[in-house]
Amino acid sequence: MDALKKLFGGNSRQFGMIFALVALIILFQILTGGLTLTPDNVINLFNGNSYILILAIGMVLVIIAGHIDLSVGSIAAAVGIIVAIAMRDWGLPSWVGIILGLVIGAVIGAWQGFWVAYIGIPAFIVTLAGMLIFRGVNQWIGQSNTVPVPKDFQFIGAGYLPEIGPDTGYNNLTLLIGIIGVAAVVFFELRSRREARALGAEVPELWVTVTKLVLISAAILYTTYLFATGRPGTSFPVPGIILGVLVLIYGFISSKTVIGRHVYAVGGNRHAAELSGVQSKKVNFLVMMNMAVLAALAGMVFVARSTASGPFDGTGWELDAIAAVFIGGAAVTGGVGTVIGSIVGGLVMAVLNNGLQLLGIGADRTAIIKGLVLLAAVAFDVYQKSQGRRSIIGLLLRGAGGGRGGTGTTGTPLQPDETTKTSEVLAKDA
Repeated sequence: MDALKKLFGGNSRQFGMIFALVALIILFQILTGGLTLTPDNVINLFNGNSYILILAIGMVLVIIAGHIDLSVGSIAAAVGIIVAIAMRDWGLPSWVGIILGLVIGAVIGAWQGFWVAYIGIPAFIVTLAGMLIFRGVNQWIGQSNTVPVPKDFQFIGAGYLPEIGPDTGYNNLTLLIGIIGVAAVVFFELRSRREARALGAEVPELWVTVTKLVLISAAILYTTYLFATGRPGTSFPVPGIILGVLVLIYGFISSKTVIGRHVYAVGGNRHAAELSGVQSKKVNFLVMMNMAVLAALAGMVFVARSTASGPFDGTGWELDAIAAVFIGGAAVTGGVGTVIGSIVGGLVMAVLNNGLQLLGIGADRTAIIKGLVLLAAVAFDVYQKSQGRRSIIGLLLRGAGGGRGGTGTTGTPLQPDETTKTSEVLAKDA
């Protein structure tokens, strides 16, 4: 146990959802007779859930700010049908269609953000109205028909890294990404260790660092192997590239920038943040607008993978995205959550759904099980907090992509005076 505490930073409970994800993978690998960790299944699992993970990135910022967005599925469907018709009837190139979709998403987000931020209508009501409005837009513009999209547009949702270089029996670009990933992990871990030592902070024993790096590197390399050894014509999917870029960008924004810290401040205590100079209306406007842009992107990725836009696209997506965020450690009251945690939460739901499908479990029982998992994850976290203990999912990956959001160093919610101090720091950043 002491070794585990050293290895996982003194409190292995904060990695509960990662352990749950690993446990689910191992469980379904056994129950399905090895079908879970086959290259084709891993690629299909990732492709089939990439749009939900994209939504989760935007949704976590909305929830951190203290809101909820019920319109993302309808926005994705509306943008998808408009872009598909524009490319079919107007002859727009695919890249223009993608830009058009993002612009439409930004306009929709600005519309909803205006009502939330400047009129003061709760986001729940605004986005509930948006869910009805933009679902109607999808049905009206598309006339409830399916509209195909061109081949080159399909690349963003169903494309793979090309084959280049010598014939190694693997996809060389996928291998290169895996190697770069391992090198980055090693570099940043060693740099963090060196900086801590220079500042006179306590540094983990060398064996702890080496063991951690070996475990993480092994996971990255095995995942790389699975993606690089799929059936001919497949490799690391393009939606994975899009998702990876978004995780890097939004992880940096949420943890290293002024606007990211302001989002946490507004969600933790809006009045204290305003007193310290944070422009809460601007923050609320931006998070709602950003969510709509990512919903538009998710819709286009889904349409590209499906090869056509249809009248039932986006149905229930908002619930999957919200579930991923809460399972990943976000707090219902706002101020807490991480981008990485939301991705882990989304992967937990994806693996659970995929494993149940491989076992032949019907959609009815799958929905029941997923609902119980969501309820159990949040209920257990609430129980931990009510007992004055550290929150397991609330502390998930503390320090990575928003560790300062709404919790103190012990993992308990910030008190009003603590939030005020935090907001004072944020005001200085501004």
